[in-house]
Parts: sequence; C-alpha cells; structure tokens
Amino acid sequence: MEFYKYHALGNDYLVLDPKNFDAVPSPDVIRRICHRNLGIGSDGILWGPFNQAEGNENFNLRIFNPDGSEAEKSGNGLRIFCRYLWDQKLVASNASFLVNTKGGVVDAIVDPSGQEVTVSMGQVLFASNLIPVEGDSRDVLQEELRIGDKVLEFSAATIGNPHCVIHTDQTSPEMAKKFGPLIEKHYIFPYRINVQFLEILDRKNLKLEIWERGVGYTLASGSSSSAASAVARKLDWCDREITVHMPGGALQIIVEEDFQIIMKGEVTKVFEGEADAELFSYELLGNRA
Repeated sequence: MEFYKYHALGNDYLVLDPKNFDAVPSPDVIRRICHRNLGIGSDGILWGPFNQAEGNENFNLRIFNPDGSEAEKSGNGLRIFCRYLWDQKLVASNASFLVNTKGGVVDAIVDPSGQEVTVSMGQVLFASNLIPVEGDSRDVLQEELRIGDKVLEFSAATIGNPHCVIHTDQTSPEMAKKFGPLIEKHYIFPYRINVQFLEILDRKNLKLEIWERGVGYTLASGSSSSAASAVARKLDWCDREITVHMPGGALQIIVEEDFQIIMKGEVTKVFEGEADAELFSYELLGNRA
C-alpha cells in the first residue's frame, strides 16, 4: 500500500491516491492505518483525486477520520491535498484550481515553494438547522451549554462541517481534553461536532485549543480556525484579518463581509512509503489472527 505523509501545523494526514488501489479503504482498514502504535499513524486519510470527469478540471477529495468516519471538510487536509497535487505536477504554482469535498467546493493556490497554500474555504453560516443544533430555528450565538455542573458559553457554525465555539478567558490543552469529548457527543448536536476553545488575545490575534470530531485533541485545524474566526468577527471581537494561534502553529485568516473565509498556512511533506501487508493481517485491531 503506497502512501504519502504530510503535516500542516502538526495536523498530519496520509494521502492515498485511488490510482494505486482497487477500492476505497473500509473503516477497519482506515483505523488500522491511522493507529499511532499499530499502524502508520495519522489524523486522517485523504482519498483522492478520483473520478475526474472529462471537461471538468475540479479535483475530487474524500476525507476520513482515524475512527473510520468520513469528514465533510478539513482546512489542513485540503492544504495538504493541494500540496500533493502540486508535488505530482497536477497543478501549477500560483494558479487557482478547484477541489470538490462533501462540504462544498473550495478554491486553492499553492505558492512556488509548495510550502504555503491559500484556500478559499467557503461561507460560514450560523443557522441552527444547517449546522445542525437541536431547538428552535435561530442563529446559534452566545448560548449556554451545561456539561455536568459546568455552564459554558458557546456559539455554533458550519463551513460545510459543524463547529461549536466555546468562548473562555483562558484556554488550555487540559480544558480541550476534558470538555471536548463531552461536547462532541452532546445530545443537542445530532451528528456530533468539532469543538474549539477560543481565547481572544486582541482584535488581530485569536488562540484556539481544539477537539476534533472523530479525531480527538489536535494541534491545529483549518476548518476550526475558519469557524472560530467567523464567530469572533460576527460578535465583533476581532478585525477582518486575523492570526489564529494553535499549539501546532499559526494560520492567517481573512473573514469577508459575508463570512466567506480565506485561509493561508504552511504544509510540510514528511515522507513517502509503502505499508507491509502484515499491517492488515489481524482479525481485530491489536489482536493477532
């Protein structure tokens, strides 16, 4: 099994090019590949490009979480996939191209070094029926969420995938790891949700700690940065151009008037490899056949 490994601010993905495979990997195979101890190890699988129709230059991408579930969109994953297309000479430097995801079509540009990618992520929306969030139809902004005996202030948004933004005076990895899994599976979010713990540093700088749906605690997230920035802009906590600081590094975000998001950040190629068939020789993950 051939693979290509990249990371974007510490958020690492494996690109599996369908031309090298007979079929889309099953959830069990994805879990084995992504496992940090028993497999190659990654925050997810990027499956593409595939089924590129004649006369349509868009590149198709599917994104899988390490638990085997499928994600609608990933900002870091998209930047990595764009870098892969550039490495394979399928796109040119400084030339705009389109990528289709389950969460919508995005426009991307790879800089001449390949190490920085700009993605137009799409529009952030706050409507409860689109995210979705249980309850009356509304924009989900500055509401209360009870987790045990703790009451948190949250806003919710979608940029093709769902996000819950928790506003806090001071965030930490411990906070994300403690409350993230509880919020992800809270009953008001019927399809689970990505969780961002947001600290406002000043009007041009935000700080995030992130718990990703189907992944867990993660060092950086492009879609999370996009959603949290849009929430902060909607509530007039920040300016149009923002730097989002995360444990893995920083992203540059522009929030347009209609909450369209432009995201710019680094991508690093780690290595190319081939997984041995023995990786898949277990009946159950971690148990020998």
